[in-house]
Amino acid sequence: MKNKEITDKYTEEYLNYLKYERKLSNNTYESYRYNLIKIGEYFNNDNLLNLSEDDIRTFLYKSRESAKTNAHYLTVLKSFYAYMLDLGHIKVNPCANIKMPKLEKSLPKFLTFEEVDKLLNIDLKKPIDYRNKAMLEVLYATGMRISELLNLTLSNYNREDASIKVMGKGSKERYVPISNVAIKYLDMYLNEYRGYILKTNTSDYIFVNYNGKRMSRQGFFKILKVLCQKSGINKEISPHILRHSFATHLLNNGADLRIIQELLGHASISTTEIYSHISNEKIKKDYEKHPHYKK
Repeated sequence: MKNKEITDKYTEEYLNYLKYERKLSNNTYESYRYNLIKIGEYFNNDNLLNLSEDDIRTFLYKSRESAKTNAHYLTVLKSFYAYMLDLGHIKVNPCANIKMPKLEKSLPKFLTFEEVDKLLNIDLKKPIDYRNKAMLEVLYATGMRISELLNLTLSNYNREDASIKVMGKGSKERYVPISNVAIKYLDMYLNEYRGYILKTNTSDYIFVNYNGKRMSRQGFFKILKVLCQKSGINKEISPHILRHSFATHLLNNGADLRIIQELLGHASISTTEIYSHISNEKIKKDYEKHPHYKK
């Protein structure tokens, strides 16, 4: 889908605005671009400025997509038309009266302490085992996003301060403390095994593959899948689940929600509050073990 051309000048203008003025991350930019292409294809690549409120309602109704996907379509269209309105290309936003689909709030999945221990119990034999161990230890110790982990450079790691400088969404920097265990395996990887993986190559990135390149998301996912199978964890695990596990375990051990917000790099506390719901669910389940609960 990335290779498809945007032929409508207004859509192209809007995408340039997202990329160069709003400076959206590449993933977010591509999701907006993908949605606009899908909408354009539905209307036979007609100029989006020609669409009415009824046209958009019909598209959302006939798309046969999930409520979450339709909500994203609508978010993209509302933003597109708001931009066109500001530029004076249209007089009315055709999405103004269309309400967002109701989405079920699902609690993020996370691993138990025992499952995390299983996952991190990697048999260390080869240089890549030490790299994989260091990656997972740092990910779980900091709660950073997978993109943030893979973009770490050697200069981001401050051994003396026991912290890592993370470049988050919107190019916002934050400093995250790192545990002694993560430091132990990160130092071991950097000092003893990273050179074996690089061979004659050079790289500023901390986590690299045998080609001397930065570890890719796809490469990390493959490693995680294999490690899950080896550890006997029968759950669909993603890097984001480790992020959720980090936050949930902190909260369950008494950490302040504001501190967790800071560590995760959430712009709003409302995003972090989802973890308090997880904690409440755990309290309810634990309380059900009370001997008089069902009496």
